[in-house]
Amino acid sequence: MSEPAEYDVAVVGGGPAGLTAALYTTRLGHSTALVDRGGGRAAMMQDTHNVIGVTEDTSGNEFLQTGLQQVKEYGADHYRDLVSDAEHTDDGRVRLEGNEVDIVAEAVVLATGFTDGRPDPPAPRTARGLHYCLHCDAYMFVDAPVYVMGTGSSAAHVAMIMLNFTDEVDILLNGDEPEWDEETDRQVRAHPLDIVEEEVVGVENDEDGWLEAMEFEDGTRRAYRGGFAMYGSEYNTDLAEQLGCELNDDGTVSVDDHGRTSVDGVFAVGDVVPGHNQVPVAMGMGAKAGIAIHYDLRTFPMSLAELEEAGELTQADAPAISGELRERARAHESNVAVDAPGSEASADD
Repeated sequence: MSEPAEYDVAVVGGGPAGLTAALYTTRLGHSTALVDRGGGRAAMMQDTHNVIGVTEDTSGNEFLQTGLQQVKEYGADHYRDLVSDAEHTDDGRVRLEGNEVDIVAEAVVLATGFTDGRPDPPAPRTARGLHYCLHCDAYMFVDAPVYVMGTGSSAAHVAMIMLNFTDEVDILLNGDEPEWDEETDRQVRAHPLDIVEEEVVGVENDEDGWLEAMEFEDGTRRAYRGGFAMYGSEYNTDLAEQLGCELNDDGTVSVDDHGRTSVDGVFAVGDVVPGHNQVPVAMGMGAKAGIAIHYDLRTFPMSLAELEEAGELTQADAPAISGELRERARAHESNVAVDAPGSEASADD
């Protein structure tokens, strides 16, 4: 049986949070493995919104592929696989295994996200009239008819928020009974919106596949430009639970301000932790976790106790970065530094 590949850092999840964490740890000189199964919430985006410097005609897949290419160019190893098992090793590291991947790392970043609860057909197709992010997409519905589908208090709350953008808002119960409490019921019914109880039986799309209208069991038809599904989330915490990480009451992984979980060496970022489910927010989480990991793993500066144990240090002990990453950095197009006069560089440095 072959030995697992060894890394300083392993990142599980290739969304904005995971990519950013891997980018930081790699650029900060730590051997990094990025493992992702593909897909995810960001990959579903038809257009990219609210990301400064990224034009809105960029799809989620294009955005993620550009990020992955950057991470690989800096020297991270990428594995396309689903990590199913995680365990602590006897020497304090974490071992991750999937269908093909088998790696161990000093630090692990879990960027495993969550899965949105979806309404049953014939609901509109995702990104063609069915949306999940109010803060990303509310702007699209200014002065346009919009629906919010769901039965819980979150659906009622989002519908009321949408009145800030349009005066045509419907809550679609889709044949189910509302589950919000009495106070929410009084509140939402006092707002100028419609609550549609009938089940959705048909969807009309234009020639490009975008939603135009929905048909209901009572024979009525209502025009919509699009809307939001509010059916909850299933957080992907299997690996966090296997490693003994503490979870919050809502099912998210409990972390500090830099993504540290309750388990040493295990970090969690992005949609699997509390906070706004936004691309820029996820990227910020990934960056903070990457920097925190660097503080934990970097060789220098040494403490006085470490210096005493190490003995005399020479220039041969620096830089404290692997030869492979050092050569990658020297060869990368962003590195414009030149050798000092009289110095010699070797590929074996």
